[in-house]
Amino acid sequence: MSGSAVGGSVMERVVRIVEAFGPDSPVLGVSELSRMTGLHVATVSRYADGLVTAGWLERDEQRRLRAGVRLWEVASRASAVSGLRGAAMPFMEDLSAVHRHHVQLGVLKGHDVLFVERLGSAPAVAPVNEVAGRLPLHASSAGLVLLAFAPVSLQDEVLSGPLHAFTGRTITDPAQLRRVLAQVRSTGHATCAGHLVTGACSVAVPVRDRSGAVVAAMSLIMPDDGSAHLCVPGLRAACLGIGRSLGVPDPRRERAASA
Repeated sequence: MSGSAVGGSVMERVVRIVEAFGPDSPVLGVSELSRMTGLHVATVSRYADGLVTAGWLERDEQRRLRAGVRLWEVASRASAVSGLRGAAMPFMEDLSAVHRHHVQLGVLKGHDVLFVERLGSAPAVAPVNEVAGRLPLHASSAGLVLLAFAPVSLQDEVLSGPLHAFTGRTITDPAQLRRVLAQVRSTGHATCAGHLVTGACSVAVPVRDRSGAVVAAMSLIMPDDGSAHLCVPGLRAACLGIGRSLGVPDPRRERAASA
């Protein structure tokens, strides 16, 4: 029997099982995984046993499954964004302490912005996404920054595709979005007031590496009270510091490696 007849190759089945877990489904039973992946219960059970043995999945007291610590460990240690996150964290901590707003770090992934780190503050407006969560490029300040400095071919793809409206203020007109992207390139920052959630605003600035290429965007989330522009200088200074730190060896890691 061919692989496609039973749900794809071994790798495809494993990926479908692992990727079924998310913010809305952190813990799943075998039957739930079967429904979500389209794989037979016996197949899911067999692969789940192997993933538990490897540490990629874990079982709770009810034998329900969740993503394992080993999976997080490998991803955190080997991820291409680990150096970026390490360089950004001190600056994000400072911004969070000064402005008392949520601070987010996002990178470009396809037609989305993928948030790889976030710091919060108690009185801050809550973001709509989590770490490792995604948002469409056209609907968030970090996404607009990344899209504005992305290749023209990607901009054309996004502008020609569906632009989902989250609120009445989300930009869904391609011509208007193209003008906004030009403005972002001119001013060096993007502001989204009520584009994702009514009453919330976000402002973002690009993070550039030592060659000047935009590698990420850092954003602050705050109430939609017209004060976003006051955060831009601090964001710019922080992003400049992150860019200078990228590629610089971390003495703490060097000492640990030589110990």
